Amino acid sequence: MRKSVRAALIFAAIPVAAMAAATGAIAAPGTDTGVSADQYIVVLKDGANPSGVAGEHGRAFGADVSYVYRNAVRGYAARLSATAADRIARDARVAWVQQDQAVSATAQTLPTGINRVDAELSPTAMINGVDERVNVDVAVIDSGVDLDHPDLNVYTAGAKNCSTGASADDGNGHGTHVSGTIGALDNGVGVVGVAPGARIWPVRVLNKAGSGTTATVLCGVDFVTAHASEIEVANMSLGAPGADDRNCGNTNNDAMHRAICASVAAGVTYVVAAGNSHLDSSTQAPAAYDEVITVSALADFNGLPGGGAAATCRPDGDDTFADFSNFGPDVDIIAPGVCILSTWKGGAYNTISGTSMASPHVAGGAALYKATHPTASPSAVMSALQAAGTLNWTWPSQDPDGVQEKLLNVANF
Repeated sequence: MRKSVRAALIFAAIPVAAMAAATGAIAAPGTDTGVSADQYIVVLKDGANPSGVAGEHGRAFGADVSYVYRNAVRGYAARLSATAADRIARDARVAWVQQDQAVSATAQTLPTGINRVDAELSPTAMINGVDERVNVDVAVIDSGVDLDHPDLNVYTAGAKNCSTGASADDGNGHGTHVSGTIGALDNGVGVVGVAPGARIWPVRVLNKAGSGTTATVLCGVDFVTAHASEIEVANMSLGAPGADDRNCGNTNNDAMHRAICASVAAGVTYVVAAGNSHLDSSTQAPAAYDEVITVSALADFNGLPGGGAAATCRPDGDDTFADFSNFGPDVDIIAPGVCILSTWKGGAYNTISGTSMASPHVAGGAALYKATHPTASPSAVMSALQAAGTLNWTWPSQDPDGVQEKLLNVANF
């Protein structure tokens, strides 16, 4: 029987105040947009006098005129009752009447996790709203990636489908979310990643349900290893029951461990999720492997140290070890993993939680380091990330292993 491998993600308790793709934020229900139901725009036919018609409609229908348009369009804006709007629409001089609607600024959001790891201070990331891309390649071994998401630099020539379907396009959303945290573009819209513009190689090993097998994961690792001269970092936000074998899987017959050891030996830095069962990560693969960088999750709701911020998308304690995160001596570093806003399938954005969301913060950090230290070995990358990390988070909290992991910090990368 083939062992099942499932993405380490939490879909429970993840309410979303959705962000629209490309056009900016959609106001959540109850948000004051500044537009009421009685605001209308009246467009006139050519030849009509905007000032004259607006005045006439004000007297006849009680139109409270706010703007008169004479150049780009002929007409006016006004407060009207629905009945008055209907009657004005029947005026022979009127082309149409439409209800006013809210328009919001298209702006880039700095997600709390990116803020907490100080990516906006990194001289390599250069987060300033200008699309200057970090020259590094990162494989996302996951559910695929939205191949044409406008906020990602997807290297479609490096796409590989080891799962169901015809392509590496993301049918789940998880892999696209991971990709945005790693490298969403610094282009003034949507969100921004730790290593903005990093080339994302979509390696699809999970299906639309977020599931795969050891065989599909091996296919992905095999592909990455074949391209080890091009790919610097690989993220694996997935896992299954397993254990470490210091002989790279040769003693306990673990093909995935053997494959990852070979890939790391070829120069690829692997970053993996610790898992979401609040268990010792030594019971999970690939989290248990010594050759990878295993990441636990921090609950952080405002991007700042010190605690005290109110919970947002799910209950947890601000600035503490996430209540779902795996722990133990196999964990190498901690990063934000609760209520993380990032890219999503269909050109959209979404907020979800999990060690799956913590891992790509570290993968982005590894990418920044490799961009300026191209010859650094995977073990050197791990050491650099740990050395740069801080203990500036609340501990002990829900971490039962008695060891406070360093919190990712890329300010000087």
